[in-house]
Amino acid sequence: MTLTDPTGTATDEFVAALREHSRRYHDQHPFSRRMNAGELDPEQIRCWVANRFCYQAAIPRKDAAILANCPDREVRRRWLRRIVDHDGTADGEGGIEAWLRLGEAVGLTRGEIEDQRHVVPGVRFAVDAYVTFARTRPWVEAVASSLTELFAPDLMAERLAAFERHYIWIDPQELTYFRARLSQAPRDSAHALEVVTEHCRTPETQAAALAALSFKCDVLWSMLDAIDHACADRQRW
Repeated sequence: MTLTDPTGTATDEFVAALREHSRRYHDQHPFSRRMNAGELDPEQIRCWVANRFCYQAAIPRKDAAILANCPDREVRRRWLRRIVDHDGTADGEGGIEAWLRLGEAVGLTRGEIEDQRHVVPGVRFAVDAYVTFARTRPWVEAVASSLTELFAPDLMAERLAAFERHYIWIDPQELTYFRARLSQAPRDSAHALEVVTEHCRTPETQAAALAALSFKCDVLWSMLDAIDHACADRQRW
């Protein structure tokens, strides 16, 4: 059965299989669970923020790689919003800037965040692998890998609530990155899902899309594995 089935059963099953990856999303990682439970100390929060910046800074490059490979003008027009969301259109705007302000709020300097001196090899390797995937794989597979955003709104809402409840030493005004993603992630994931279901109409292309999403889940999980290990190594901080 393919997605051309008039009953829509094939599409529903494919989307259900994509959504099933929520079980492997990084909100289930022990480090993320401890963060949301308020169990991290300031040094561990700083470690996470500094390392996560490596990923945040790479997102526009990942999206630019998808644009470079995408032959569909309408998809490119809509995908451009992702780069603007992260880079902004002027100084002081965008998700990267919001993350830098979060870093300053937790006690890091802007310089040490931007030069990524605290980023551990495991995080850097995972981020580089993700950008390389987007650059070298078929563009629809790269789009499919972004579908972790299907699960992001719940994570962001939980994380925002956790920071406001447990980490009151952080200025709540500097949690704007999380607040922005509450609306951006649903918009972005809806578009990506539309693209993937339109272009993945055979068992082979659907399997490739599922594998791409699985890969992205592995990237995010591996990053937290490396961050968790780095936070345990107090000598680094």
